[in-house]
Amino acid sequence: MLLTTDRDIARVLAATRSIALLGASHKPSRPSHEVMHFLLAQGYDVYPVNPGLAGQQLLGRRVYPDLASVPVAIDMVDVFRQSQYLPEIVEQAIGVGAKALWTQLGVVDQAAADVAENAGLDVVMDRCPAIELPRLRRAGLLPA
Repeated sequence: MLLTTDRDIARVLAATRSIALLGASHKPSRPSHEVMHFLLAQGYDVYPVNPGLAGQQLLGRRVYPDLASVPVAIDMVDVFRQSQYLPEIVEQAIGVGAKALWTQLGVVDQAAADVAENAGLDVVMDRCPAIELPRLRRAGLLPA
């Protein structure tokens, strides 16, 4: 089952330190760029992943070609890719030992979520951490 309660989502955000952001964009107008900037400002250690930008710098962070290339343990994989890519992304997230899978607004694949959950990952789907963090802080579920 997907994590949908405020307490469960807050738990994932509180436990997360390192985030691999799949589909990172160098274009400031793109949601992935804005969310990466937001997450960095919140103190998260964000590793942008985009094979087309691999080796470049994005918001002061080196861009990696895939999850396996990220040089640290990944707490959360934040997905800015189309739903059709989720099965492959889930397999990669499992392969690198990620603890959570978070998919952005509109990115939904229940079968892929089930695979991730069966492998022990927390799954938050069809939500944005840049929306959830402030909301959960206002609700008193995360520190200000």
